[in-house]
Amino acid sequence: MILGGDHALSIGSVAAVADHYRRSDRPIGLIWVDAHTDMNTPETSPSGNVHGMPLALLMGHGPEVLKSVAQRSPVVAPEHVSVIGARQIDDREKELVRSLGVRVFTMNEVDERGVATCMSEALERATTGTAGFHLSFDLDSIDPMAAPGVGTPVAGGLTYREAHLVAEKAWTCGAMVSFEMVELNPVLDDRGRTAELGVELIASAFGKTIL
Repeated sequence: MILGGDHALSIGSVAAVADHYRRSDRPIGLIWVDAHTDMNTPETSPSGNVHGMPLALLMGHGPEVLKSVAQRSPVVAPEHVSVIGARQIDDREKELVRSLGVRVFTMNEVDERGVATCMSEALERATTGTAGFHLSFDLDSIDPMAAPGVGTPVAGGLTYREAHLVAEKAWTCGAMVSFEMVELNPVLDDRGRTAELGVELIASAFGKTIL
């Protein structure tokens, strides 16, 4: 389990997990729970923030100095990657998202089909032909009404229960090899609400059930 600040840390964390399983010649899957797809490059990013680039870097797109964190680039294959909860994607970023074929379950699709169905499909994609999957959970995937303590809040995110279901299904699948939670900003939190939710979600991701 990895706890951290901004999502740029995944450049190293996912690379480390992938490098470990590569020793036995097995790839890993990746489920990215986030309001953003984080697939900008320096050429497409409006802000230049590296925390908007890690998923692109993990799939081999971006500066060599950052890709070289891993023993081998790309770290993960697009066919094993899914994003859940996306609702804010930069215009030029969309070009890379579409060209790579990453499966993006936008909030529109989550609303229409249900988070359980979307997560099940993401799990199948992440576990087919892999050693298991890494779950990268950005707290800004959750609606800011439930999780206000994040740096880049976007209205219309996952509900409290939808977020828990994502974590619960990751555990019951039995193939999660690593887990990280990112983007908690205590300075922006409201009486620790986001921190408390984060702790609850970690418990769900590691097997805590209602009954």
